[in-house]
Amino acid sequence: MTELAPGPADVAPVTFAGMTLVSSGDVARTTSVTAAADALEAALRGGLDPELDAPRSRLATATGELLIMPSTLGDHSGVKLLSSTPGNQDLPLIQGAFLLFEGPGQRPAAVVDGIALTNLRTPAVSALAVRHLAPAPGRPERLAVFGTGPQARAHALAMLEVRDIADVALVGRRPEPLQTLAEELAAAGATVRSYLPDDAAEAVTDADIVCCCTSSPGPLFDGTLVKDGAVVVAMGSHFPHTREVDDALISRSTVVVESRASTLREAGDIVLPIASGVLREDDLLTLHDVVTGRAGPEGSGPRVFKGTGMPWEDLVVATAIYRAAAGSS
Repeated sequence: MTELAPGPADVAPVTFAGMTLVSSGDVARTTSVTAAADALEAALRGGLDPELDAPRSRLATATGELLIMPSTLGDHSGVKLLSSTPGNQDLPLIQGAFLLFEGPGQRPAAVVDGIALTNLRTPAVSALAVRHLAPAPGRPERLAVFGTGPQARAHALAMLEVRDIADVALVGRRPEPLQTLAEELAAAGATVRSYLPDDAAEAVTDADIVCCCTSSPGPLFDGTLVKDGAVVVAMGSHFPHTREVDDALISRSTVVVESRASTLREAGDIVLPIASGVLREDDLLTLHDVVTGRAGPEGSGPRVFKGTGMPWEDLVVATAIYRAAAGSS
C-alpha cells in the first residue's frame, strides 16, 4: 500500500479497531535511518539470533508472488506481507503492509506501510554493517551507488545521513531516472557524478563505500577494481542464481552476511562463489558476530556485506516506528 493514513507529515497517526495505522508519512516523520540502525544493533546486542528467524516464504499468484515474512521477539510479533508484480505499470512493483502484535495477549497494535518500512529497514541494515566494517575515515568518503530505483535512492540518502560523504557516483542503465536521482541528491547537498554502466570502472575505483541496489542477474563491475578497505553492500539480489558482485571481489574480501542459513537459501552472491570454490561456508562472518565484537574484518582487503532482507529486521524496525509514531500522537 502506498498510504495507510494520507495527510500532512505533521499529522499524528490515525487508529482503526484499536490499531495504529502508520503511513509512509508517519515513518518519514518519526524514524531516521540512524534510529533504525540503533534499534537493530540493540536487538543483536540484546541476544537476538538471526539464525533462528523464520524463513521467508513465497506463494505464486496469478500475476506475481506473495511474500510472507513472520518474526517474533519478546512481547512483539509481526508479519510483513508483500506482493511482487513484475508487470505493474501504474502501481509499484512491490506493495505491502506489516501487521504488528504486542504484549502477552498479542493484541494487534499497528499496521505499518510496507513500502516505507522496507525502504527504511533495508538501508538501516546496510548502515549498521558499514558502521562496523568501514575503517574510521580520516577524510570524507566517496560513495558509489548502482541503481536508480527506490532502494538505490534510500541507500544513497542513508549513507549521506550516517557517513561524511564527499561525493556520490551514481551508476544507472537509463539516463532519465539517473538524472532524476542525481538532481534529488544534489538538492540534498551532495556532489554527484553520473555514469552509465560502460563507465562504471571510474565510479568503483575510488569508492570507499559501494552500494549495489539493482535487479541485475550478473556482476555489475570487475571486483579487482575495488580498493582495499572499501565496503561493498550487495543487497539487490535475493535468488540463489543471481548476483551483483563477482568471484574476484569475493575471493579477496572479508564476507559478512545477515545469517548463514538465509544466505545459503537465497544469496547468489555467496552461493555461486561457494560453488566455484573461491569461498567456503566457514569463511562467512555474520552481522551478529561483527556487531557484538565476536568477529571482525581480517587483513587489508575489501569488506563485502551481503543482505537479502530478514523478517526480524522488519519486526525490530516496525516496533521502533510504532513506538515513535505512537509517542508523537
